[in-house]
Amino acid sequence: MDSGRLVEIAGAGPAGLSAAIAVVKAGGIARIYERRRDVGMRFHGDFQGIENWTTETDVLEELESVGIQANFEHTPFNEVTCFGPDGRGKQFHSKKPLFYLIQRGRGEGCLDSSLKKQTLSLGVDICFESSAKRFPQGGIVTMGPHRADAIAVGYLFKTEMENGAYVAISEQLAPKGYAYLLICNGQATIASCLFDDFHNEHQYLERSVEFFTNKLGFKMNKPRHFGGNGNFSLPKTARKGNILYAGEAAGFQDPLFGFGIRSALLTGASAGRASMLNQPEMYEHYWKQRVRPFYRSASTNRWLYNRLGNKGYTFVLKRYSNGRDVREFLQRAYAPKLWKSGWYYLTHWNKRDSLLTLREGCTCTWCKHKRKNIS
Repeated sequence: MDSGRLVEIAGAGPAGLSAAIAVVKAGGIARIYERRRDVGMRFHGDFQGIENWTTETDVLEELESVGIQANFEHTPFNEVTCFGPDGRGKQFHSKKPLFYLIQRGRGEGCLDSSLKKQTLSLGVDICFESSAKRFPQGGIVTMGPHRADAIAVGYLFKTEMENGAYVAISEQLAPKGYAYLLICNGQATIASCLFDDFHNEHQYLERSVEFFTNKLGFKMNKPRHFGGNGNFSLPKTARKGNILYAGEAAGFQDPLFGFGIRSALLTGASAGRASMLNQPEMYEHYWKQRVRPFYRSASTNRWLYNRLGNKGYTFVLKRYSNGRDVREFLQRAYAPKLWKSGWYYLTHWNKRDSLLTLREGCTCTWCKHKRKNIS
């Protein structure tokens, strides 16, 4: 083992922080470069979920196995209420947690700040307001999404409602996507997650707010607007020489529902250990075995989902048996299969960026993302 090897990392998100943890626990020295002045600066306590259905192993156990402590606040959710295009709700249950609700940002207990504590306790040097221009000796890139294949726009607010998770599937609320409302301990996030028609995000968001308000009868106290984008683009390789790409920087995000934190943490940790050992091929082997099969399956599911429309959503919800365990159902749906791999090769190409054009004066999340990259 090359004890004391320095590994440099670009980005202090979940992937970058988990990479640093893995480097130190493998006997090396980690240095992170983060262009913002702190971790989690893009978030303000936003609720997100760490999915727990793709494998039988609980995600917290899997994270612990790669050296990541669950020192962040995480609330298990075993139940979700899903509304169809007709406005009727259906409850989905699971014996084991379907996902863990976490918060993003700098606040106490948030995923980002908690991972930061872990890295600092290990002696990791985090260089804030600093960008890594070059990695001549190799390194890890984890600087988030480089394109926008989906966007989420919504509000954070305070509420007196009880904890709950609600989803609405309708082309009028979120084209090719879904709207959601997550409530935990007096805090809530409501959003529309779009996979199409990004320029009209404000219209879909207000429809989603109106829908959930009418269904559940709540008021948003001190709402704060937010918006973000996701990147789904499975690479042929996640390395350039000795430079490894992890998390969203490599496109490792679920193309069906947009969940990406689990992949970010796991690929970050794997990249960190591989860099410390100076064995980049080990990282390539890991993500191709652990991430790629599930991505291809989810990508095929996304292709099918895109073609359902409101009639298809209604049909699927009606056919779903109330007695089924939704976690087991999703685990089977995400399970890698030979026919899905074959279908992926026929349908995986994505021309999102070439199909959409910038609109002058448009303030949608996609246009702002494109202008930022062009400037």
